[in-house]
Amino acid sequence: MGGFASSKILEVHGERMIKGTFDPGFRINLHQKDLNLALAGAKELGINLPNTAGAQQVFSTCAALGGGNWDHSALIKGLEHMANFSIRDK
Repeated sequence: MGGFASSKILEVHGERMIKGTFDPGFRINLHQKDLNLALAGAKELGINLPNTAGAQQVFSTCAALGGGNWDHSALIKGLEHMANFSIRDK
């Protein structure tokens, strides 16, 4: 948490990730909507946004796990599912 990585956002969301508390703040399904708009716009312009597409894949994994209304700090759950590994006790 020191140096350049120190931030209030990381502090708040990092704690949520570790504790596994994902009460809605900015919901995953709202991020999906925004990312879909960005990807559709990029497609119209003929450009590739690989990092945006990758982020959308993680958000979609969370939604498939029933987490459309989770806070975006729950992305850790999507990443854990995709990696078949958990950073938290199960």
